[in-house]
Amino acid sequence: MSTATEDRADNAYDGGLSPAMHERVLETVGVAIASGALAPGSRLTLEVLQQEYGVSRTVARDTMKVLESMNLVYSRRRVGIVVQSPDLWNVYDPKLVRWRLASERRAEQYASLTELRIAVEPIAAAGAARRASASERSQLVALAAELRRLGEAGDLEAFTAADVAYHRLLLKSCGNEMFSALEGMVAEVLTSRTQQGLMPFKPRPEALDAHEKVAAAVAGGDATAAETAMHHILDEVREAMGLH
Repeated sequence: MSTATEDRADNAYDGGLSPAMHERVLETVGVAIASGALAPGSRLTLEVLQQEYGVSRTVARDTMKVLESMNLVYSRRRVGIVVQSPDLWNVYDPKLVRWRLASERRAEQYASLTELRIAVEPIAAAGAARRASASERSQLVALAAELRRLGEAGDLEAFTAADVAYHRLLLKSCGNEMFSALEGMVAEVLTSRTQQGLMPFKPRPEALDAHEKVAAAVAGGDATAAETAMHHILDEVREAMGLH
């Protein structure tokens, strides 16, 4: 059977389930690689994926294409699909961040990501104070007020969604496209903390205060105050996570 004919048969077999199947296999294999269960040098084949996960060749191939685009694996004729060394991975990819945080290596990943946030977000806050639009400034103040309301109410799920929106907006409005590109990664970190039960039922008052201070400083165009207040937010994160 030709490749084109195989693809048509696979698609007919998958029906409307291909996206769900693809996501399931991608998440499972991705976490296995990120955790080290599939060590660098491990070899995979489309046939093994088909048999192990009960999916078509199309789903198996599409899964490998995504992993290859993230530099987690490479593919060579007569060699197969090989897991790459971690130093070659696209570590800023939000999917990989999520997989690493879902693995047994989550502690070291949280430490690395928190250090990155400490290096970036205070400067981003200062940038937002200098460059954010009037609309972005008012949105940030509104989100800080929403964080206060939801945090004091103990609505952790809604609080997390608002916190993600707050930090995304801050990175988007800072005027540095390199920092803005990290918004998906930061969103995964914030979401994972809640999903893994690493957030307190009610955020600490100091954290709520610091979010409001950042927003007020950005709204007022005070770059120094915005940077300082964001350092306070991340110091609280580091303390809450037991990172030193």
